[in-house]
Amino acid sequence: MTTQETTAEATGLSRYIQRLLARSRAFDTRHPAVWDATLTLAWTVAALVDAAGGWRNTARDPSVPVWLVFTLSLALALPLYWRRSRPMTALAVMACATLVSEGSGAFLQAGYLQMLPVFHIALTRPPRALLRAFALILPPLVAGAIRFPQETWDQRVIPTLWGYALVALLGLVVRSRRDHTAGLVDRARRLEIERDQEVRLAAAAERTRIAREMHDIIGHNLSVITGLADGGRYAAAKSPERAAQALDAIGTTSRQALDDLRRLLGVLRDDEQEAVRDPQPTLADLDTLLTGVRKAGLPVRLDVQDEPTTQPLAPGAQLTVYRVVQEALTNTLKHAGPSASATVLLAWSPKELLVEVVDTGTPQTTTAPPGQGQGLTGMRERAALYDGRLACGPLPAGGWRVRLRLPLEDSPS
Repeated sequence: MTTQETTAEATGLSRYIQRLLARSRAFDTRHPAVWDATLTLAWTVAALVDAAGGWRNTARDPSVPVWLVFTLSLALALPLYWRRSRPMTALAVMACATLVSEGSGAFLQAGYLQMLPVFHIALTRPPRALLRAFALILPPLVAGAIRFPQETWDQRVIPTLWGYALVALLGLVVRSRRDHTAGLVDRARRLEIERDQEVRLAAAAERTRIAREMHDIIGHNLSVITGLADGGRYAAAKSPERAAQALDAIGTTSRQALDDLRRLLGVLRDDEQEAVRDPQPTLADLDTLLTGVRKAGLPVRLDVQDEPTTQPLAPGAQLTVYRVVQEALTNTLKHAGPSASATVLLAWSPKELLVEVVDTGTPQTTTAPPGQGQGLTGMRERAALYDGRLACGPLPAGGWRVRLRLPLEDSPS
């Protein structure tokens, strides 16, 4: 098996696992009670299997009544059903059962199930709640160490506390990552809203300015021309000289209006001289763009095929490619989910450049209505400006693909 085949197989397995995890999270969101009951049942069965006899392998007092062991096993497993809705209450019940287990010498391994409520306390509750959680966990460990001092504290108590601390740290990390992702999505949404508002305000201001300039230039001059034409028509029968003068004035006014209109269009076409002019992004800036996206939490891989030694694209076409990739990755970061990844492909050929952005988001059940969304509309407009073709939509196996074919001509249409 070649390296490429191995990589493709690993990528396919990774995508399958990501889709499976995404479906599991979606099912959990729709039916949280079913998921909680299933997990509780699984751990209850495991605890009862251990209570059937395996608990004596770690017990300090194997003579503990069997009925007590079964009762403690149920008390340590059943509260897991409320580990997400009321984790502190579940941990308190489990801590009481653990205290009896440690004090009686049973030392049931089901006591380690307290790590699940601790994880959810770190994930959903204020940080100070962890102090109350460790206040519940510590007394059973100390009671067991005092009641059965065969093991030293650094063999029994300290490693267990370190385990709970690592679980709490994992919950804090997951919480931080989730909050960071939610913040990025909210920020992207607010930036889009602000961008659209700025565009509308700028367009309204520009329309007002153009209307004012057109009124001042064309409206005034056309009024003068109309008046001269009416006067010349009446003067033509009685005073041909006056009619000729009116025609000369009409010509002069028309030329003046045309010159003013050319100047106005020139101002609208060119930027103001005193404006700050920053260089527009090019293909060389794609690495910087991908680095920023990776820092936001989206794994992105760039694949460049048959890159030419000289740049055959004009700066405007390079800007089009940059903006299309940027918009596609922004949509992936917002909509594809926290487990998604993306691949950016730049494939050069003698006649065109193929740009393809594919993500591994959750499977789409419906396609987006054509023409809706500022992002898709903007990408299509940029592609059409340089005779490009843009196609985007969901993939059968899940995810979204944006494909741009851009011819390598020097001038736009």
